[in-house]
Amino acid sequence: METNQPNSTKKKQPTPDSYMRYATMGTQMLIIMALGAFGGYALDQWLHIKFPIFTILLSLVSIAAALYLSVKDFLKK
Repeated sequence: METNQPNSTKKKQPTPDSYMRYATMGTQMLIIMALGAFGGYALDQWLHIKFPIFTILLSLVSIAAALYLSVKDFLKK
């Protein structure tokens, strides 16, 4: 017995746009984290601090910022 209803178990194929979206999000995360780590390292070198406090702090802040932006973009869909 056939019905005219669409098959609800059929999986939707991802489009190239969705792949680009996730690649862009990953690249954005990488750049934000790299800038945070580099900025912290540069500050530590400029201030002649032996313990890398700014490297650690800016790295953690940049990771939090990257995750926030990625989750915000992911939920925007």
